[in-house]
Amino acid sequence: MASNQKMPALFIGHGSPMNAVELNVFVEGWKRIAKALPRPKAILCVSAHWVTEGTGTTAMPKPKTIHDFYGFPEELYGINYPAKGSPTLAKRIKILVKSVPVDLDQEWGLDHGTWVPLKIMFPKADIPVVQLSLNANLSPDRHYQIGKELAPLRDEGVLIIGSGNCVHNLMRMEWDGEPFDWAVDFDRFVKDNLSMGNHEALVNYEKHPRSKLAHPSNEHYLPLLYVIGAAGNDKPQFFSEGIFAASLSMRSVAYGI
Repeated sequence: MASNQKMPALFIGHGSPMNAVELNVFVEGWKRIAKALPRPKAILCVSAHWVTEGTGTTAMPKPKTIHDFYGFPEELYGINYPAKGSPTLAKRIKILVKSVPVDLDQEWGLDHGTWVPLKIMFPKADIPVVQLSLNANLSPDRHYQIGKELAPLRDEGVLIIGSGNCVHNLMRMEWDGEPFDWAVDFDRFVKDNLSMGNHEALVNYEKHPRSKLAHPSNEHYLPLLYVIGAAGNDKPQFFSEGIFAASLSMRSVAYGI
C-alpha cells in the first residue's frame, strides 16, 4: 500500500547503463535506500538524458522503455521497464510549476537515466513513473526554482528523483584509471556543500575552478538542483559514493529518510 507520509527526494548517480545488469557497490547502495523508503504513490524523475527546448513532462498512460545508448551488450537492449505513467501527475506538475510553461508530452517515455536505477530499486515496475525534461534554455538557478515548485509533491506521496552524476566527463574516462584529482576535488565540493546545506554554492557551481572539467556540459549536474530545491531544509544522507572510470562521480544523496 502506498504511504501517506511525506516522501523523500533522491539524487542518484546513475553512471553506466551496465548498472542495470551488474552487481557492484553502487547498485547495492540503491538497493539499500529503496528498502528504507516508504512506498511511493508515484515517482517523478528528472533525468540527464531528456534535454528539450522547453519544459515537458511525460503524460502518457504507458511510457515506452527507451534504450538511448550505443555499443553495449545485447541484453541491455532487451530490457523493458513496464511501469505505468500518470497523466494525473503530469497535469499536477503543470499546475505546480509556475516559473515556466510545462508541455504534456506524449512521445518520450522512460530513458535509461530513469529505468536503470528504477529497475534495481523497484524491480516489479508497479509504481507509476513520470519524467520531467531539462529545459536547455534555463539557467541553473531556474532549474533550482522548478525543484522548489515541485516540493509539494512530496506531501502527496510522490518520490522525486534526480538522475545524473555529480562529476561527468566521458571524454576523460579511463576504465581502470585512478580518479583524476579534479574529479575528486569537484565531488568533494558537492559533498561539502550538500552537507552544509549551501544551496547557493551548488547553484553557482560554475564558479568552481574545476567545473568545466567536471562538467563539459551540464545535463548530468542539473538534476541535482531539482532535488535540493525540493529538499528544503531536510538533511542529506549519502547512500552511494565513489569515482568510476576516473571521471564519473557515483555520489547519491537522499533527503527526508
